[in-house]
Amino acid sequence: MTEHELQLLGFEKQNSDEDWYYYTYTVARGLEFITNASDETEDDNWFVEFFESDPVVRFTEFGEVQAFINLLTSRIVK
Repeated sequence: MTEHELQLLGFEKQNSDEDWYYYTYTVARGLEFITNASDETEDDNWFVEFFESDPVVRFTEFGEVQAFINLLTSRIVK
């Protein structure tokens, strides 16, 4: 997945105090996605994981992340 695709999905850039950054996406409180850090990417290949999950659940494909976010957000009770 590319950085541009993360931005298309609505991920928000989080800057560190150093020369790297990462992205996050909050579906609901306690249900958040986080990416690898910019200094850990190779050839603009990013991945998305559930924040602080055990075991780690990782997505690498734009279409899968898009479909999953759409499914989750469509089930939010307002």
